[in-house]
Amino acid sequence: MTALLSCCRLGRHTNSKGDIDAALSQSQIKGIYDRIAPVYDHWGRFTESRARHLALELSEIKDGETVLEVAVGTGMAFYEIANRNPSGINLGIDLSPGMLAMADKRLRSLPHRNFTLKNGTALDLPAADAIVDTLVNNYMFDLIPFDGMHDILMEFKRVLKPGGKLVLVNMTRGETPGSGIYEKVYTMFPKLMGGCRGVKMAEKLSEHGFTIIAREKITQCFFPSEVILARIDRSQTY
Repeated sequence: MTALLSCCRLGRHTNSKGDIDAALSQSQIKGIYDRIAPVYDHWGRFTESRARHLALELSEIKDGETVLEVAVGTGMAFYEIANRNPSGINLGIDLSPGMLAMADKRLRSLPHRNFTLKNGTALDLPAADAIVDTLVNNYMFDLIPFDGMHDILMEFKRVLKPGGKLVLVNMTRGETPGSGIYEKVYTMFPKLMGGCRGVKMAEKLSEHGFTIIAREKITQCFFPSEVILARIDRSQTY
């Protein structure tokens, strides 16, 4: 859930399309998720489980791959990633030690310890260039300021193999009846939302050389999520 950056402009302003910028700093985000880590799964099952499941199916992880999950959180998706990839390399990172501790506890029930969990940020991924087959990122960009997204996407591109898969899940802008309530809560009480606000990532991905393969919006308990499967377009240079 949290694998953020430390030096971005913060504020509750909007861009030209009316999208709300991030309101909380990295230290605030880390503190929030360290505190709520023991109970976060309740929220996840209530609002995010369908989107996470779809993301796993779209990722089509094959045994023997190198898979990186950035913002691993409590390991809700990472458990299934490691289970589907027993002979491969599974690396998960998160900003919050509290969330990582919950992830490690969850993954202890696996019959094989074929995974590594590390404390880290999305700006400095612990992976060599062009080594990752599939990069999974759940509910992180909805915490990131607009001006921090470029550097993170470039870091994702650095570690992905040519043709590698990027699977993103984020809170998005609500478009169905009732789904806008979470964004309204965020504008007044961003900490109550854990720092999450609705973002749209498809255009950003295209601007950074990713080709969108699949894109689907899911609303669960009025909470709007967007799931995107993309691949690197290596014909573009930056």
